[in-house]
Amino acid sequence: MTKSSAWAGAGGALGGSIRKVEGRSFIAAVAAARLVAAVLAAVLVTGGCSMLGGHSSPAPAAGAAGAGGAGGHRAALRFPAAENRKKGTRDWKLTQLGAQDAVEGFADHVSVLPGQSFRLYVSTTSASFRVQAFRMGWYHGTRARQVWKSGREAGHVQAAPRVRPGTRMVTAPWQPSLTVSTRGWPPGAYLLRLDAVSGAQRYVPITVRSPSTAGKVVMLLGVTTWQAYNRWGGYSLYDGPGGISDRAHADSFDRPYNGSGADQFLYFNEPPIALAEHTPGVPLAYETDIDIAQDPGLLRGARAVISLGHDEYYSASMRRALLGARNGGTNLAFLGANAMYRHIRLAPSPLGRDRIEICYKDAAIDPMYGTDNAATTQNWRDPPDPRPESVITGVFYECNPVSAAYVVYDPKNWIFAGTGVRKGTSFPGLVGPEYDRVNPAVPFPKPLEVLAHSPLVCAGVPTYSDSAYYTVPSGAGVFASGTMRWVCAMRVPHCGHGVNGAARAFVDRATQNLLRAFAVGPAGRAHPARSNLAKVKPVRGSPYEGT
Repeated sequence: MTKSSAWAGAGGALGGSIRKVEGRSFIAAVAAARLVAAVLAAVLVTGGCSMLGGHSSPAPAAGAAGAGGAGGHRAALRFPAAENRKKGTRDWKLTQLGAQDAVEGFADHVSVLPGQSFRLYVSTTSASFRVQAFRMGWYHGTRARQVWKSGREAGHVQAAPRVRPGTRMVTAPWQPSLTVSTRGWPPGAYLLRLDAVSGAQRYVPITVRSPSTAGKVVMLLGVTTWQAYNRWGGYSLYDGPGGISDRAHADSFDRPYNGSGADQFLYFNEPPIALAEHTPGVPLAYETDIDIAQDPGLLRGARAVISLGHDEYYSASMRRALLGARNGGTNLAFLGANAMYRHIRLAPSPLGRDRIEICYKDAAIDPMYGTDNAATTQNWRDPPDPRPESVITGVFYECNPVSAAYVVYDPKNWIFAGTGVRKGTSFPGLVGPEYDRVNPAVPFPKPLEVLAHSPLVCAGVPTYSDSAYYTVPSGAGVFASGTMRWVCAMRVPHCGHGVNGAARAFVDRATQNLLRAFAVGPAGRAHPARSNLAKVKPVRGSPYEGT
């Protein structure tokens, strides 16, 4: 399995040249084997919001707490509406990176509960630095609020990276620079900005997780995917100094992220978080995938879980958490493609629990092979214990890279209400660089409804990308966009690839429809999926699977 990427810089076009070579034995292995009227009315009159300012805000959902107009009191608003009425700042972005070692850092937790503290590890070539903490959201279009800043801290260059023989896992054997308390910080996704006296800047991401998800829509931050792509110190789960031949088999959270320090968050998580916090009537919770791995009951009572854009790496406990939530009536949405594709294990590091992410991508070289084949870390769909992502996502990853138009198939579906689309409406460049489709050769839940059916050619082979929606007996509804550029469209005009303002308005509106309906409860009760597979006639099997 190989995959290389060259994502564009923060605020730039999302790009990449990615290639995966799928395993050929999975197909053979498995072949044998209501939203109330008032809320819906509000959805239908909501205008498409701008993710970058300049457009009007969406109309509040009828009956939503705190939606009583100018006379409403902040205390009556549901979180995060009251939070987003606070003054934000545009001074959260990086203006100067400097050299990679000019300033960089990491935290000893990926998430903490409100009020808990974490340690920050910083290395800098400057004599001093400061730290500012920004909670990411809408905030009148500024997208962030400063919640804390440090005094001037002494800076120094910390020790060089260590590379563990065998797994080529990189760690930063640093000493802690300061301890940060989150007292008074509400739940949410945060960026800590390190400001060296030289002017160089970097981010350190941290999540203040919600103590409870009951009755809320969970924004799920896929930190294991961030880490898998992290090349700090020379090695990631994709390559090393010599390319894919010496890639790492384990990644540690005990090191900074390369680039800006938060590239994956900025590309795939920040846009839908801003949109969700800009959507009245949707109570939000924040968790990371590590959190759901550690607490099997964390999603109990959640209205929905939203997978944000690039959510590829899953442990068995993460999968069980989502499956159990869905079977208990929690709605799911996958706003990207290639979700739940790689199987990982988690292990402790000297700094704490589950700070090492193991993924050999080849069962035969995993030490667990032959001992516990259910724990080996190849792709979830591959032997020795194939469990494809389609049993949860409904769609099946197929190929990349590609860039194609997104073509609407079922314009009357409630998710597309108010978007103005018709059957055959297309949005250039909205499919790519990775995509999923409905594949009858693999197991998936039924009834399933194809919402978009987009023709494309990948690796010389004609095929399709699909957006899909299915429902299950618990009442849960599950949506999959089928394209990684769903979130990219929220970044127009900074997405690139021909993705335009019309695509942004469509994606924003459809996503808000999902958020509002999912916030009410099991969407299948009001919006049961109606299979249209007999009309769509998706192709069975895939040339990429050797079938």
